Amino acid sequence: MVLNTTTLGESGPLVAFCHGLFGQGKNWTTIAKAVAEDHRVLLVDMPHHGRSEWPDHFDYVDVADRVAELFDASDPVALVGHSMGGKAAMVLALRHPELVERLCVVDVAPADYESRSEFAGYIEAMLALDLASLESRGDADAALEAAVPSRTVRSFLLQNLRHTDDGWRWQPNLEVLGRDLPALGGWPDEALAGVAPYDGSTLWIAGEKSAYVQDEHAAEMSRWFPKVRRVTIKEAGHWVHSEQPEIFTEVLRRFLA
Repeated sequence: MVLNTTTLGESGPLVAFCHGLFGQGKNWTTIAKAVAEDHRVLLVDMPHHGRSEWPDHFDYVDVADRVAELFDASDPVALVGHSMGGKAAMVLALRHPELVERLCVVDVAPADYESRSEFAGYIEAMLALDLASLESRGDADAALEAAVPSRTVRSFLLQNLRHTDDGWRWQPNLEVLGRDLPALGGWPDEALAGVAPYDGSTLWIAGEKSAYVQDEHAAEMSRWFPKVRRVTIKEAGHWVHSEQPEIFTEVLRRFLA
C-alpha cells in the first residue's frame, strides 16, 4: 500500500497530520509550516484520498495499520488527526502505542455517529457529476450548486477534482467511501476488545460550535486516553483548524513543546 506524503522541516521531533474525510495532506500546509520551524513534519494523504492508493474497503483498523507503517518505534511521532483522521489516529495509538509519543485529536470522539446524511449526499452529488463533459472547474462548481448550496463546502469538495491527461477524475475513492460510510462514522469497539488504553499525553481539541464533541463523549475519551486534556476553541465549528488557524496553531505548538 503506497501512501503519498509531504515532508517539511529538517530537524526536531517528528509530527504527522492525518486529515479528515474528503481532505488531503496539503490541507494542513499552513499550520504545518508554522510547526516545521522546530519539528520535522509529515503530511499524509490518508488511504482512499489524495494521491494515495485505494484499498477495497474502509475500516479504521485497516487505515490505522497502513498509516502506522510510516513510523518507527525508534523515532516515535506526535500524531495529529482531524475527524476521520482523528479516529484513525486514536486507533493507531491504541494498537501501536510504541509508535506514538503523543496524540492530538481534533473535533471527533471515539464514538459512533449514527447519521451523517450530509456526507452521503455529497458523495452522491460528486458521483453524479458527468466528468466527461466538464470543460473547467467552474463547470463542476455550477453542476454541484443545487446539491451542495454552500460555496465553502463546494470549494472544499472541488479540491478533490483533479485534471490529468485522461480528463477529470475524483481523487477520493467515492464508491468505497459511500458504501462503507457506516464504518466511517462508527468506532471499532469489537476490533479493539482487549486493547489497553493509550497512556501517552493526549490533547482533545473541539470547536465550540461543533456537534462532534459533546460532554457525553468525555467518559469514553477518558477510558481510552486517561491522560487526555480537552480544549474548546471559541467561534469555531468542525473545521476548527481552518476556522481559527492562529489560535489552533498556538494551542498545538504549546502541546508539542
